[in-house]
Amino acid sequence: GKRVATASWDKTAKVFDVETGRKRVATASWDKTAKVFDVETGKEVHTLKGHTGWLMSVSFSPDGNRVATASEDKMAKVFDVETGEEVHTLKGHTGCVWDKTAKVFDVETGKEVSSVSFSPD
Repeated sequence: GKRVATASWDKTAKVFDVETGRKRVATASWDKTAKVFDVETGKEVHTLKGHTGWLMSVSFSPDGNRVATASEDKMAKVFDVETGEEVHTLKGHTGCVWDKTAKVFDVETGKEVSSVSFSPD
């Protein structure tokens, strides 16, 4: 198929077009993991582990090489899409990553930054 449908506890369903050139899709789960799937075969490629609370969301980096997860355990994590390995644990939230605060992290170091500026690209 050319579309992926999702369902959510917020009483919504979404349909996504998978013909975006991406080869992977990711899901976040209450089992404290995220899963990465191959779009063409539908087979699971990686189970991303490391959180101690259920996952709230998952998002790909613009280049598709990294996946970020947000959890109820007060942390976000960044994973390499090809290997499934954890790259960074982003700490700093005082509650669930939906704690109504915005944190800015350096994606290369995983460290929280104290000042922000826009990237030229």
